[in-house]
Amino acid sequence: MALQDWQPQAPVASDSERLFLEGPHERWWELLRILRIGLEFLRGFRRLHFLGPCVTVFGSARVPETHPHYALARAMGAELARAGFTVMTGGGPGIMEAANRGAVEAHGLSVGLGIELPHEQGLNKWVDLGIHFRYFFARKTMFVKYSQGFVVLPGGLGTFDELFEALTLVQTRKVTSFPIVLLGSAYWGGLIDWLRDTVLAEGKVSPADLDMMVVTDDVDEAVSLMVAAREAST
Repeated sequence: MALQDWQPQAPVASDSERLFLEGPHERWWELLRILRIGLEFLRGFRRLHFLGPCVTVFGSARVPETHPHYALARAMGAELARAGFTVMTGGGPGIMEAANRGAVEAHGLSVGLGIELPHEQGLNKWVDLGIHFRYFFARKTMFVKYSQGFVVLPGGLGTFDELFEALTLVQTRKVTSFPIVLLGSAYWGGLIDWLRDTVLAEGKVSPADLDMMVVTDDVDEAVSLMVAAREAST
């Protein structure tokens, strides 16, 4: 089967999975959830352990192939692969698909970490190594644990969640500092302005917190930051 014809389907979340965060349940039920969560972490650790240097690309699932952001993400994935990085995404369509596609077209390794959602259609066809997760927090752990940097393209609530999770972990020193690049200055400029003019001005963050992010439109600059971070860690 050709790579472009391969499209694994995500399993459908059961009612018990959807109810997990809706307050306490019977103790036997909670114990089963703990065991299932542990197995999900174990599966992720086992399958991702030997990835090598990896960069995660975040962005919207709602971007069509004809959109300029799709082309930008595809170029990003390709250049990361040429620089020797495994390219990891959430495994879905849109920008995630574009980054995975770019990596494959540049003969790199493409990884997708999918999540069970009511509208989930499975991993995109450009994923070489795919893992499905039931729990967002387990999936997020894998992104952070196995990435040396994040490239964040335009996206919605899920992308914002992933971005601010990474920033918080770096700010609180729960992880080793790694580059976080926002690709697309026209999209991200308003957020940066608000963080600087409102959040920083009111003392809710420090100037160093804003320095954790680099905003650029240049794919080569983003890759250079990732390469520099990799070389500094060796």
